[in-house]
Amino acid sequence: MTSLQPERLDIDSLDIAGDNRAKLKALFPSVFAETRDEQGELVESIDFEKLKAELGSFSDVFENRRDRYGMDWPGKKDCIKLVQQPATGTLKPCREESVNFDSTENLFIEGDNLEVLKLLQKSYYGKVKMIYIDPPYNTGKEFIYPDHYAETLETYLAYAGLVDDEGKKFSTNTANEGRFHTRWLNMMYPRLYLARNLLREDGCIFISIDDHEVVNLRNICSEIFGEENFVANIVWQKKYSVSNDDPGIAAMHDHILVFQKSSFFKRNLFPRTQKQSTRYKNVDNDERGAWASGEYVSSKSRLERPTLWYSIRHPKTGKEVWPDENAVWRYSKEKHLLMESENRLYWGPDGNYEIPRLKRFLAEIKDGVVPSTWWSFNNFGHNDEGQKETGDLLGKKIFSTPKPLRLLKKIIALASSDSDIVLDFFAGSGATAHATIALNVEDKTNRKFIMVQLPEPCDKKSEALKAGYETITDIGVERVRRAIKNIEAERENQTRESEEIISVLTRPLSQIDLGFKVLKLDRSNFKPWDGSNPDGALLICLENEITRDLIDAIAAADPLQFLCLDKAFNGNDQLKANAVQAFNSLNQSRDKAIPIIFKTV
Repeated sequence: MTSLQPERLDIDSLDIAGDNRAKLKALFPSVFAETRDEQGELVESIDFEKLKAELGSFSDVFENRRDRYGMDWPGKKDCIKLVQQPATGTLKPCREESVNFDSTENLFIEGDNLEVLKLLQKSYYGKVKMIYIDPPYNTGKEFIYPDHYAETLETYLAYAGLVDDEGKKFSTNTANEGRFHTRWLNMMYPRLYLARNLLREDGCIFISIDDHEVVNLRNICSEIFGEENFVANIVWQKKYSVSNDDPGIAAMHDHILVFQKSSFFKRNLFPRTQKQSTRYKNVDNDERGAWASGEYVSSKSRLERPTLWYSIRHPKTGKEVWPDENAVWRYSKEKHLLMESENRLYWGPDGNYEIPRLKRFLAEIKDGVVPSTWWSFNNFGHNDEGQKETGDLLGKKIFSTPKPLRLLKKIIALASSDSDIVLDFFAGSGATAHATIALNVEDKTNRKFIMVQLPEPCDKKSEALKAGYETITDIGVERVRRAIKNIEAERENQTRESEEIISVLTRPLSQIDLGFKVLKLDRSNFKPWDGSNPDGALLICLENEITRDLIDAIAAADPLQFLCLDKAFNGNDQLKANAVQAFNSLNQSRDKAIPIIFKTV
């Protein structure tokens, strides 16, 4: 007789400390670091000094710290302060530069992306599905960054020519400057920090970068997003040939670092191409349809996987078949017998293979292809393709480094779906906005975009300036405007030049957001209140109890009016009379044209 054992109850209480640590890590992943305990073991600890900085307390934050694993550089303290300084600007609409202003939800914002990211926190906090950015690569060429951390809005306004102040400007960073990497990190860190806040819990960020800063970028992303939220380092083949002018070993690739906001992020699949689908055939007329074959042996040896070292019987010769000792079977004996009974083994067209292959049926696999970290130019485009696309829209050599639409559409399709918000705060030529609209047309979706671009002046000798584009923002806005016009024109004219265009023409354009609002960073029309009481005009006390000491303190503040709750005297008419007398005495003792007015409500 089998004895029934009672179920053991879990009498352990909730690990409150552990639960709180998990919540804290979700909010502030950058304050967790690896340290060694008294036994010398690596443990995860909380950097409380850094937590103070995250919460706005900066006194002695970076002094007297223990040695710990992490990334520090000159100016990091200022970066954290900069994140917490409130935005003082506003985004002013420009209807005349916009397209379908009243109906669109897309935004193209001109301004310093640091200040704009702060302004977006209130309306878009936790709402952005994916971010793609192509920031300055820091290759020794100049890039623009704010050199006055405490005056970001004023610095921007002066740079953009909106105020006359030569003392506040955006500076450039070049390789011959002593703080070359430091300045790039100081530029990137606060922007990435604010960008994380805008992501949904299932959101992610893609960042294009080259070899110069990929290590530093990954380190600061690991700090901001959490090392455990690293998804991939995609290698994109950006060129199809090597130039004879390339010094040393020619770089043929860029990196695309991918980090998720949390474990809720789930990537989509790439659609299977026609070429990939042709691999699936039905050479044996299997009733389950087309299939492709795969290896039936693994990369493990007999010593590594002894249970996968066994013999199977050849269906034609009846002989025992053993795998190689350094490449044993992929599955256990039990699973092999199951697949054999289900006719999933293929021994060749005439049954003459020495070992079988596994049949993988098209109907049973996922409707798409799992993405890898190697993206070739054949499938994802290359630099010259991006140049041609921009040239066809705006003119040759208008913008020097646009990403190809094929690359951006694959990224957007991989990480977003219908009605999701796509953000790019280094918008450049507006390629991300263009790709978002084009993808919406192709797959009948309605993603929204937010683009942010500094009005960086075009070089005086550039083709862009000759063509009438004064700033990079002008280029981006015009590109998106023309892309929308082309789609609408193709629909109207019923062009039939290619299968791709036919596909575009059959989309329900009325359901797609073909527009964008242009907004520009500027001063707010509201004067910020600094908490002071100008001229001591009015003091209001809403305490439920008034005391003699409080009355004396109010009188000493010398207001013009003082309001308090009548019930705060709790029926003590003598205390109220004393209060009135105190203010009357103060008025009589000084030469003041306007006396203190004491009122109760």
